[in-house]
Amino acid sequence: PNFGRIYDFPSRDYPLGTDQLGRDVLSRMIYGARVSMLVGLGAQVIVVLIGVPIGLVSGYLGGRVDLFLTRFVDVMYAFPRLLFVILVMSMLGAGLTNIFIAIGFTGWVGIARQTRAQVLSIKEKEFVEGARALGAGFFRQITRHILPSALTPIVVSVTFGIPEAIFTEAALSFIGVGINPPTPSWGQMVGENQQFLRSYWYLCVFPSIAIAVTMLSFTFFGDGVRDALDPKMK
Repeated sequence: PNFGRIYDFPSRDYPLGTDQLGRDVLSRMIYGARVSMLVGLGAQVIVVLIGVPIGLVSGYLGGRVDLFLTRFVDVMYAFPRLLFVILVMSMLGAGLTNIFIAIGFTGWVGIARQTRAQVLSIKEKEFVEGARALGAGFFRQITRHILPSALTPIVVSVTFGIPEAIFTEAALSFIGVGINPPTPSWGQMVGENQQFLRSYWYLCVFPSIAIAVTMLSFTFFGDGVRDALDPKMK
């Protein structure tokens, strides 16, 4: 912090200005980018580790197992996700690790439903029935035949889930239940400076632009991945 340069507007020395403690906004935004990327990617790892196995088991086994898991997924899907995340964070407390857990444990529902739908279609294919006839067990059928064929929509879903996780982290930090100060986060930077929007607009505008551009970039990336992997789009 440079207390002699508090609330400096963007200049050659400080391209994005300084905040109420004289800290360089650009440096804090660069560090905040790391937080956003960690949340976006880390949360999706948890989403995949929970949602994909549930979808695989539900779609392959069918019957009562499928009915139970489907109803459980439907119940989870009925909760407003952001409110559910806020509830989980209020119980766990603020912090980067808790954000991973909160977003991951509330965001697996969509990918579980998508995986189940793919498995229901793939398990009736001839190559899966052939493997079953040759004596392939449950685990081998899932890992060697069904899962590789269902990877395309899973990968696409993950790429679209990253910007959603980034936005959720920004929203949590904005309302004060996300990243703990002094660790910078884009949402936290907007939230703690919102009262200065009229006087020192740059403190809120630049982090907001960073959030919007990052989300838009990952959305375009997801569109590109879908177009590249989905044969129907070619």
